[in-house]
Amino acid sequence: MPDLVQIIEFFQHMRWQDYLDILVVAFIVYQAIRLIRGTRSMQMVLGIIVVLGAYQFSVSFNLVTLNWMLSNFLANIIIILVILFQSDIQKALTQVASLSFGRSSPELMSAVGEVVKAAFIMAEKRIGGLIAFEREIGLKNYVEVGVSLDARVTDELIMSVFHTSSPLHDGAVVIKEGRLAAAACLFPLSTDDDVSRHFGTRHRAAIGVTRESDAVVVVISEERGLVSLALDGQITVMFDQNELRDKLAGLLNLTVHGPVETAEGAYEA
Repeated sequence: MPDLVQIIEFFQHMRWQDYLDILVVAFIVYQAIRLIRGTRSMQMVLGIIVVLGAYQFSVSFNLVTLNWMLSNFLANIIIILVILFQSDIQKALTQVASLSFGRSSPELMSAVGEVVKAAFIMAEKRIGGLIAFEREIGLKNYVEVGVSLDARVTDELIMSVFHTSSPLHDGAVVIKEGRLAAAACLFPLSTDDDVSRHFGTRHRAAIGVTRESDAVVVVISEERGLVSLALDGQITVMFDQNELRDKLAGLLNLTVHGPVETAEGAYEA
């Protein structure tokens, strides 16, 4: 093993480009782990690590057949990784392409305020709901199978859609560029065993669609009267309107100063 002197000499001979190189690689690895943490992809990563460990084991103990099998598998590892992680790669590239500073969109800011207001009123009245905000990855496939509305977002409209007497209340609504694009949209249900059994259909749908896209979804539970936010397959309970408003504004890359303008006027933060 290298002694302390060799380690010091190694660092002394490193260029500033080497330090930058290490920082960039570390940042990429960190972001990759952050992206797949808590998802099925993380389990696949652990599976690949096991395969690599088995390959090293076959080399160390000269297990010819096992080594041949794993060598052929690892020879195509790049193609295998692309197939296994295609959704995560798509989300990562989309996030890189969409890096920007906060923007001001009055219509989207108004939609955020209306959704926040409606969500907590519905939670208090024990009316369930599922509201998805489209971001960079489009939700066109879900919008097309729903009922097209293309309407201005208001709290009254949202509560009308999700009222139990409405024929549209069982599905989700999709908000695109500040407009209520469609209602009665059907999202894929998560069937993972790691999803809490306390979650109902709406929560599983929110987990499913946020694992397949970068959408952010507001979930209102009629059983527990809680408002939650779903992102990247993770559910987080929102305890007040300010918290939900700030989270949505940040995730939608909105610049918010003071109250949010809604269809009826200012929504106090």
